[in-house]
Amino acid sequence: MPDLNLITSDQLKKRHAKEARFQWYGRIAIMISLSFLVFMFVAIFYRGAGAFQQTKIGLDIDFSEALIDPQGTRDAEVIAGANFKPLITKSLAQVFPEAANRADKRAVYKLISSGSVFELGNMVKDNPNLIGTSRRVWLTATSEVDLFMKGKIDADIDEALRRLKDSDIARIEMLKDSGLIKRKFNTALFTNGDSREPEMAGILGAALGSFFSLLICFLISFPLGILTAVYLEEYAKKSRITDFIEVNINNLAAVPSIVFGLLGLSIFLNFFHLPRSTPLVGGMVLALMTLPTIIIASRSILRSVPKSIRDAALGLGASKTQTTFHHVVPLALPGMLTGTILGMARALGETAPLLMIGMVAFIVDIPKGVTDVATSLPVQIFLWADSPEKGFVERTSAAIIVLLIFLVLMNLLAVYLRRKLERRW
Repeated sequence: MPDLNLITSDQLKKRHAKEARFQWYGRIAIMISLSFLVFMFVAIFYRGAGAFQQTKIGLDIDFSEALIDPQGTRDAEVIAGANFKPLITKSLAQVFPEAANRADKRAVYKLISSGSVFELGNMVKDNPNLIGTSRRVWLTATSEVDLFMKGKIDADIDEALRRLKDSDIARIEMLKDSGLIKRKFNTALFTNGDSREPEMAGILGAALGSFFSLLICFLISFPLGILTAVYLEEYAKKSRITDFIEVNINNLAAVPSIVFGLLGLSIFLNFFHLPRSTPLVGGMVLALMTLPTIIIASRSILRSVPKSIRDAALGLGASKTQTTFHHVVPLALPGMLTGTILGMARALGETAPLLMIGMVAFIVDIPKGVTDVATSLPVQIFLWADSPEKGFVERTSAAIIVLLIFLVLMNLLAVYLRRKLERRW
């Protein structure tokens, strides 16, 4: 024990200076970490914010009954089989009467997305009263027109280096002057499935695929994880077998996720022959991956319940099972639920295990259930990021933004449940 009288003022100043420097080291580390985080979010939002708006071209469409429903039956199958392309070409000819030859007509038609035909078909299908009327309809423009309207195509560079020709830009400027082109909120991003055309691609199919996968994951991992944790913590006696199980659970929590994908491929697909590329198999693989995390978190919460709760229940005549499931588990359940949500938040962002079970295919249809072929949101981001189309760059960043929002909401829900339901001892 040093003599305090021997400590000089210089030594105190040096000690305080060291403490101050250490505090500043921590502050600088936090600021650097936050700056990287802010830079990442700003870069993602800057590149993806434009995807939430889509360029539309207004055309006066004559919904000719002779083309759409010649018999006047208003049968849904007849309307679905109608050819709506002549309606668009006729309207474009009225807007650009100077486009007389075939090449010019083809160039004019390329200003409109090829999916606009399906847009018209869906309009008439939802409202058959449009047949026989004329109405201005805002149809989706191609991704090149959309990028030009957002200032991401430079008209000053050489014409040979861009897909939009000078004549196309002149027509777009004419549509601007006529008020026939504008940017609107991109509802297709949230209502459409995947598409080869960037302007028609949406995340609904991938979002539902992720939802169904997480639903299966929760239904499997939550009860299994809770029951395993309760048995190991409340019932199992200390032995070599339980030690072996605990060590393997802790090791499984650190296993790379792609290993679980290989496990799902070999067992669920090759052995049990479950349907490939479905949320059912994806959810089961994600459940295997999240189980160790849920078990570890649940055991930690069970240990935090005071022993006096157990002693009081047993002292009043409750059995071991009654004490566990009537007192201990209800008190620990909020923390268990929080750990489960955090585990599922990690599962939501996983891509590698889903790639191994085939959920990487190009899928246009929206899944209706867990056995329908589907993809997931992280896999959709991977597919769009690998696409050579420039229009998918915005879609990729927009999908990342949506995924980050879901992850933040799940983490906020976990924090809310922990603060709202937990009890402090």
